[in-house]
Amino acid sequence: MNDDTTVEAIEGVEGIEGATAPSMGTAESAFAAGFTEDPGYLDFAKVGPLSAAVLAEASAAQEALGRFRHGALDSLATASDRVRSGLSAVSGFRPDQIVPQPTTSHGLVHVMFGLSGTLLLSPAEFPSLPVAAQRAADALGAMTPRWLDSDATGVSGHVTPDAVEAALDDDVTAVAVSLVDPRTGYVADLEGIRRVIGDRLLVVDAIQGFGVVDARYDVADVISGGGQKWLRSGWGTGFLAMGDRALEQLSPVLSGFTGTAEREPWDVVPEPAGSIAAFTLSNPDLLALARLAASLEEIDATGVPVIASAIAERAAQVIDIADELALPVVSPRAEHERAGIVVLEPSAGELGAIGAALHNHGVTVTTRQGRLRVSVHAGTTSETLGLFRDALISAATVGSSAAPSSRGRLTGTNC
Repeated sequence: MNDDTTVEAIEGVEGIEGATAPSMGTAESAFAAGFTEDPGYLDFAKVGPLSAAVLAEASAAQEALGRFRHGALDSLATASDRVRSGLSAVSGFRPDQIVPQPTTSHGLVHVMFGLSGTLLLSPAEFPSLPVAAQRAADALGAMTPRWLDSDATGVSGHVTPDAVEAALDDDVTAVAVSLVDPRTGYVADLEGIRRVIGDRLLVVDAIQGFGVVDARYDVADVISGGGQKWLRSGWGTGFLAMGDRALEQLSPVLSGFTGTAEREPWDVVPEPAGSIAAFTLSNPDLLALARLAASLEEIDATGVPVIASAIAERAAQVIDIADELALPVVSPRAEHERAGIVVLEPSAGELGAIGAALHNHGVTVTTRQGRLRVSVHAGTTSETLGLFRDALISAATVGSSAAPSSRGRLTGTNC
């Protein structure tokens, strides 16, 4: 994929529903030019192909590790400060409130085991949250999960301020929620949830959307996330951010030797540190931190609002294609309730043909529980959206030939 094609994606796509291209600055152009994946990739909610900047950073870090000239370790170790600075710029948390983690789930386990009282959360969240909560409750008995009734939310996976408020009582000490629900694409109203829960702790699983959703992350007490999806920085790039109130209230149950105030606590076992470092087990992967640092620096230079706007435009175009072909869209349509995820629900008879057509056209999406999850990024091109549309039309054509009365509704207007 050449740079001109990729830049087109963030500028606006000609030929897909008549989109026009806004003006761009240098940072926006550089960000758009960093998308390296092949055409047809629409699965950023599962994993984001590494950006050009991340690839370059990884290559340099591996070279340093391979040759290990004098001072190489000190040079590699600077990635930790860069990550804290980048996460602070994007999230609003202070650098000293942030610590690397191997994955989002590692951070959430630290938090769940550190909680006490009653935790309100939805059982429909991605399993990282409910499983960690139940394991912590079973092991320690200090925290009790209270499961938010899916009927109360209106739509499974939509944790709204009203649903949370209705489930609150004096026993609830914390609320946990995903920034973006991975099955429905619904973006949680963090500010609204904060308003209704008062001074209770707010814990956010931010893996889906961190860095590309223009949200007030700092209204949360805790966020845990990772860089392998929307940050496009690969696996091993997790992080945990914790405000002062959370640090005071959470117990560092799973705390390793790096979680003390001493650099290497030989011959003694000190108490956990009074900082967020207490929520670590060992030293971080410096190569992973280098990749994450490069990604965050790109995002900070570009600006989350710019990236979010480009993604919103791409998502709207996916919805337009689905509407054109009469494919039901079951994810939110309102821009403030969606990010880069669009979920389609074809009939059971259509799903197989669509899956085969997507495969034949080289289009990558996630199929889960009878639905298609399409996830776009700021670098998604007109070529990719065109392949997606062509695949759906191809599936409709095959289906119409086999069973015109039942499959004709997928036929596009420009077959």
